[in-house]
Amino acid sequence: MNTPAADGFRMPPEWARHARTWMAWPGANHTFGEEGGETLAGARRAWAAVARAVRRFEPVTVVAGPGQAAAARALLGADIDLVERPLNDAWMRDIGPTFLTDATGRLAATDWVFNGWGAQSWARWDHDAGIAAHVSELAGARRYASGLVNEGGGIHVDGEGTVLLTETVQLDPDRNPGRTAAEVEAEIHAQLGTTKAIWLPRGLTADYGEFGTRGHVDIVAAFARPGTVLVHTQPDPGHPDHAVGAETAALLRAATDARGRRLEVVEVPAPTVTEADGEPVDYSYINHYLCNDGVVLCAFDDPRDEHAAGIFRRLFPGRTVTLVDARTIFAAGGGIHCITQQQPEV
Repeated sequence: MNTPAADGFRMPPEWARHARTWMAWPGANHTFGEEGGETLAGARRAWAAVARAVRRFEPVTVVAGPGQAAAARALLGADIDLVERPLNDAWMRDIGPTFLTDATGRLAATDWVFNGWGAQSWARWDHDAGIAAHVSELAGARRYASGLVNEGGGIHVDGEGTVLLTETVQLDPDRNPGRTAAEVEAEIHAQLGTTKAIWLPRGLTADYGEFGTRGHVDIVAAFARPGTVLVHTQPDPGHPDHAVGAETAALLRAATDARGRRLEVVEVPAPTVTEADGEPVDYSYINHYLCNDGVVLCAFDDPRDEHAAGIFRRLFPGRTVTLVDARTIFAAGGGIHCITQQQPEV
């Protein structure tokens, strides 16, 4: 059976040029509540703010549920494209395809198996499991169906052969029961065109809560360029993520990438806020989104927002850093990276 890698495709890094960004529109469900409720209305405002921030730099297409495009238009504005397809949730990073390109300028996409982040009790995914196929078709991409349960938030690549993974995601018995790390790596490499996987043992503590992903890497660590990786660190030694960040940073500093380079680790301190409404939060600046000439960065009305923005301005001097309040998105279980999915330029 042909695989993307065998056919010459690979996943470009997020900093490569994009043709557009794909997003999904929040609808009534267990996460966002009922139609007409303030939780859903707030989510829609937050998603729209991200879409408008990204649209400053590149085209955006939002997938809305049947009959919801007109109402979405009122918040999104006239210059964002809208299409209607059946949806359960609104996390395009996880339910959408992972786009690929080859040296001849062709576009392809991996369609992972999606099962509600490990068949979580509250999740419904009968519609979301088909979104990657819909988006691939709309984008004109050749679609490859993988048998691996995986989400886009569970991977991060450097564009030169290295991929970051998390043991509690791809090796989750509710995602891929019985699969070994070697088997998972082989499928990941076959789909992404990568050659080396670096496994992180776990994600942030609050990501194992009710609406968590059980350890997505894109809130913990992300490549900024080949050989350089951003890592979430928690300065408060009393916080459980203090140990997670230290462990992750040490592991990555000791690692080499697909080209044999030792990794440079850039630590990005967590916001000072550690809980909201009495519950622990996993607020993280790592969950940013790179778009053409821009960085859309999570903000939390926190003293460390501007410190994080300064780190990103130094790392991406040719890009405009835009801070967007992400607290409403995090309350639903993710961040800005989780609700966006890049389609690379070919």
